[in-house]
Amino acid sequence: MTRTHSWPEGHWDWPFHTSHKHGLRDGDMMYVGGQVDLDSSGQVLHRNDLKSQTAEAMAHIGKVLAGLDADLGDVVKLQAFYQNDGSRDEAAFLADIARHLPATGPGPVIHAVPVPALAYDGMIVEIEAIAMRGAKGKRLERQAASIPSLWAPPKPFSQALRVGEMIFVGGTSAIGADGKVGSPGEIVPQSAIVMDAIGALLNKLGATHDDAVKINTFYAGAGTVEDWSGAARTRARYFVEPGPAATGIPLPRHALPGVMTRTDIIAMRGTDGSRLPREHVWPVGHWDWPFHLPYKHGIKCGRMLFVGGQVSMTSEAVILEPNDLVKQTRTSMDNIAKVLASFDLGFDNTVKVNAFYRGGASYEHLQDNLSIRSSCFTEPGPATTGVPLPALAYPGMMIEIEIIAMTD
Repeated sequence: MTRTHSWPEGHWDWPFHTSHKHGLRDGDMMYVGGQVDLDSSGQVLHRNDLKSQTAEAMAHIGKVLAGLDADLGDVVKLQAFYQNDGSRDEAAFLADIARHLPATGPGPVIHAVPVPALAYDGMIVEIEAIAMRGAKGKRLERQAASIPSLWAPPKPFSQALRVGEMIFVGGTSAIGADGKVGSPGEIVPQSAIVMDAIGALLNKLGATHDDAVKINTFYAGAGTVEDWSGAARTRARYFVEPGPAATGIPLPRHALPGVMTRTDIIAMRGTDGSRLPREHVWPVGHWDWPFHLPYKHGIKCGRMLFVGGQVSMTSEAVILEPNDLVKQTRTSMDNIAKVLASFDLGFDNTVKVNAFYRGGASYEHLQDNLSIRSSCFTEPGPATTGVPLPALAYPGMMIEIEIIAMTD
């Protein structure tokens, strides 16, 4: 593998050593781990100041990309985790992020995720990025798509964006163009609205639901199967098996009252319009949901491998090591290793790690899982993002870890 890693001089750091780097480039693809407003000793700057921390996080993304011979104009997707108890205006937050991007479009997609807290006390925003740039500094051609019935993020953000074979659909909810929420407070009909909108966006970019390789859903819930089961069955109807890799994460609430779910998708389709061949895996005895869903633990398409959120659970959907973050982190990483091994790959093929763990603004909670995750990789390791939450999809579940990997 020929890869470039980025750690700008004087850049922020964790308060303990990890194998992870801030940015990684493999071919045209670049991944920037969650960027935050810390100093090089791991101390929070501009405490509880969303505007200042947002500016610093976006500046950090620009610096990391510069180390990969790219810039903010190459970003194709942003995911912004920010503290919101319902008192913050999400549209204003998105507009604040947008002002740091080049005004010319089409710009990236974005998924804003409101959370009660982030990993450190006083840290209230964390933004990660995927970017794409061709060899020898070539800008890659972009095609954006939009549908008039759907709420549109501020310019230059796109509702959906295609670059070559890669298609990104931003965080999509049941908010209409008029700002009103469809079926407020009802997650099942909202899930159908969301999936219909995603399908329309994919169609405008020459793709369908069945080109999806990764689906991420953040839903309003308190950590029970009942929170998500009906919505999961609704989303499942849109895919022909084998479906994409999947991650589903509960939030205490979304920013706008009545919004129950928000989904983003990564899809892949040939530049000539052809369906791309793909492989999928389900290791023998691997964990499963309590009812059948079309998703697979690993989906490989071309050089890209997407591993859905891995957890500490049995094939009968029973939580292992309940309420033990350390043990569940090890089991989740073991499950990732099994999925990778099914493709004859290992941890060092990983380019991006996202971990959602039960906890709050706590150095100890972060260290308990990040130190274990980090130890699985040979330095320089992949980019990473870690987000604490008050609950995950099942009672007793402490962590869910997803990755993107790339083959030689």
